[in-house]
Amino acid sequence: MTSLTLSVNDEMKDQLKSFMWVNWSEIAREEALKKLIFEKYLSKEAITAEEWEFCEKIDWHPVDDLPLKKEFLIKMERRRKESSIKIKSVSDMFN
Repeated sequence: MTSLTLSVNDEMKDQLKSFMWVNWSEIAREEALKKLIFEKYLSKEAITAEEWEFCEKIDWHPVDDLPLKKEFLIKMERRRKESSIKIKSVSDMFN
């Protein structure tokens, strides 16, 4: 397996040392694989069964990294501004 070195400043190095239990190599591998899968998804290339299995394992889908559509944001803002009713219990919703 090839080794990869990452340069960070001293402050970040000290901060990372406080998480000795974290396997930074595994995190880097997962994030790199996510980026590769995301790029394949954007270019409409086929994603392998092994890559989908990885996505399932980490509960992630390439669409999760897409920006929200402007229409959706407008709709959500409109709903946020709508008046609402307060209920005391779930059963009040069905009466």
